[in-house]
Amino acid sequence: MFKNHVKIAWRSLKRQPFFTFLNTIGLAIGMAGGLLISLYIYDEVNFDTMFKDAERIYRIDADIKFGGTESKSAEVSAPMAAAMERDFSQVELTTRFRDLGSMLLRKSNAEANVKEQGSTFVDATFFEMFGLDLLEGDVRTALKEPNTLVLTRTAALKHFGLKDALGQKLLLNNTDTYTVTGVIEDMSKRSFLRNHNVFMSMAGSEEAKNQEWTSHNFFTFIKLNPESDIADFQEPLQSMLGTYIMPYVQTFLPGATEEQLVASGNYLNFSTTPLKDIHLYSDRDYELSQNSSIQNVYILSFIGLFLIILASVNFMNLSTAQSLKRAKEVGIRKTLGSDKSALIRQFLTESGLISFISLLFALGLAALATPYFNALSGKSISIPFTDPFFWTALLFGAAVLAFLSGMYPAFFMSRFVPVKVLKGAGSTSTGGGNIRSFLVVFQFAISVFLIVSTLVVFMQLKFIQSKDLGFTKDQVLIVEDVYTLGEKTTAFKEEVAKLGQVENATLSSFLPTPSSRSNTSFFKEGGATAENSINMQIWNIDHNYIPTLNMEIIEGRNFDSQFATDSTAMLINESAAAILGVQPEEALGMRIIRNFENGTSNYFTIIGVVKNFNYESLRENIGALSMTLGRSTGALAVKLEAGDFMNAITSIEGIWSKVAPGQPFSYRFMEDSFNTTYKAEQQLGSIFMTFTLLSILIACLGLFGLAAFNAQKRTKEIGIRKVLGASVGQITYRLTTDFLKMVGIAIAVALPIGWYLMNRWLEDFTYRMEISWWVLATAALIALTIAILTVSYQSIKAAIVNPVKSLRTE
Repeated sequence: MFKNHVKIAWRSLKRQPFFTFLNTIGLAIGMAGGLLISLYIYDEVNFDTMFKDAERIYRIDADIKFGGTESKSAEVSAPMAAAMERDFSQVELTTRFRDLGSMLLRKSNAEANVKEQGSTFVDATFFEMFGLDLLEGDVRTALKEPNTLVLTRTAALKHFGLKDALGQKLLLNNTDTYTVTGVIEDMSKRSFLRNHNVFMSMAGSEEAKNQEWTSHNFFTFIKLNPESDIADFQEPLQSMLGTYIMPYVQTFLPGATEEQLVASGNYLNFSTTPLKDIHLYSDRDYELSQNSSIQNVYILSFIGLFLIILASVNFMNLSTAQSLKRAKEVGIRKTLGSDKSALIRQFLTESGLISFISLLFALGLAALATPYFNALSGKSISIPFTDPFFWTALLFGAAVLAFLSGMYPAFFMSRFVPVKVLKGAGSTSTGGGNIRSFLVVFQFAISVFLIVSTLVVFMQLKFIQSKDLGFTKDQVLIVEDVYTLGEKTTAFKEEVAKLGQVENATLSSFLPTPSSRSNTSFFKEGGATAENSINMQIWNIDHNYIPTLNMEIIEGRNFDSQFATDSTAMLINESAAAILGVQPEEALGMRIIRNFENGTSNYFTIIGVVKNFNYESLRENIGALSMTLGRSTGALAVKLEAGDFMNAITSIEGIWSKVAPGQPFSYRFMEDSFNTTYKAEQQLGSIFMTFTLLSILIACLGLFGLAAFNAQKRTKEIGIRKVLGASVGQITYRLTTDFLKMVGIAIAVALPIGWYLMNRWLEDFTYRMEISWWVLATAALIALTIAILTVSYQSIKAAIVNPVKSLRTE
């Protein structure tokens, strides 16, 4: 019987090629979109699962409020790892990372440096903690000694070759010589270390040996014993505040107690993040690699589900719409003895056949679209054609979709009463009009919601781009790794500033786009107490920094080379003045103290207040910030004149080549650095737009098919109306209006839902746009225009047919 069902199903599909095509393409597009999103989600939820004992590994985090500033740190102090391993029996192993970012490397006999983007100090327990093996070298000794390092396969091949790397010498940043003691496989693209290529022995880091319990610069991971529960570890972890940190704080805040800390509204709370949760659930101030968000996974899951539902709804709609043509077939089958279950099996076989044909098309579409989707999402996913689990899941999913899509049409058509349909009362006996209307409304409601979402995401990105940030990011070129010039750094800056295409130039590693960050506690003059404290960023800049980035000083003055006393002067922003409890003009002349260095107090006098500028993401409030004169030569920011930037860059590179022959010249534009902060939102917006277009296409295919069926069903009515004098416009209007009413209902349902949910999404941004009425009106207009264009074609086509031909239609 199954063979017979398949044969009849194939004949039925061939007999109606137009509707078969619409059903197949609609399902194929939905399946392809759902498949790509499923692969994306699988990639996201499987981050860091490749490490041995990943379920027992946790990162120590710290939530801090002190001196009016709050921070969510993924880093803790250097001595904390050893103290935990020493004091807590639950802790089996600890490992620390001190991330250094990019670094210049060269062989001892080479002149030119090679830039490596990811470098970090790491404890010798690194390999044991994460269950990693070396391709070359011994994991037990590789990072035991100072000035040793391990390279990834790619980095080793770049500098020496895989087999020749061991024992070789590398000069780091033109200062320190390290010996290569191991080569490790490249970190997985689904690892929190995916951007790291150089792992240096922590034994060579002086900072790692200090006992400054309030300096948080080390990513610290613990591995719990198999019998330990992380829930039971929280209380012992928090006890470190009283055991170690408060005694250290008392060295510069005599008499300070944990009770006083809490009473003043300050806090230091430790917590843990499971290794496998870092990528999706961690939103700390600084991470070893850029994380994603579980929110994005939920959003994309819903989009993928919407696509599948839209495709399924399309199938139901078109199948029930064709029930009029199949009514007599059902009547004859029932008269000849077919029972309801046999008819249901027949119609489910047809839906299954369409589903599996669609699956083949979907795989082809997904394979073709994968490179584009990877570029869109920043992923490197591929379709795992050789994975048996993939095929099992795919075939099972297609079978479930076939059943769900074909279930309603099968039950609907198997209910036909043979007496009625054989008498020719098909149009009144088949019914289903209300269900079809509901499904059309449902389809377009989803499409309208996605249109609203896409508009809001892109408008928020536009808002970010156009917001007054308090500094100029346009036409600012950042020359990187200027510190490699050594004593020639100042001469390089002066030569660049003389170029005709250059307005100004400033030397500083601290920039209002992703760059160096340093948070320090200060005290108002009068006493080192918690009440007098202010915790703020401290940036070392030069005299040209403020004018180069076009920042505004609202009170006081900028640093001036004519004032020798400016070596102990300070600029603060408005947020810092607010925490100090003074107006900007009242802050001038105030002295604040920094006394953490060898017990010696450093006094700074405030000479100016800078207007607040967004140096962090627009998701965050502007924190307290101070600037002092100091040597910070990590980067040179160059404000260029409008015009041909490439000529200016070529000229700057020419100066670089004279000053540092053979050294890599690396640069970027500040605007590009700013945009990377919102890369996740840009990717989300592009994904939204792509899948919104797909959802609209699926909805339009269904609407197109229904319009064609409706016009076909009303052929005689159209002929009679034309004979009685109705114009083409009047007939088109009548055929189109019914569908537009359904689209109007969909718009009315979707707009408030879209407005509410996107407002919730915008709450993640401290600085955000407001969703104006015209955004919703634009979404409604787009949906109406698409619906009118889709339906009117079939309506006009039916309206212009010769009425004589229409009246002869059976």
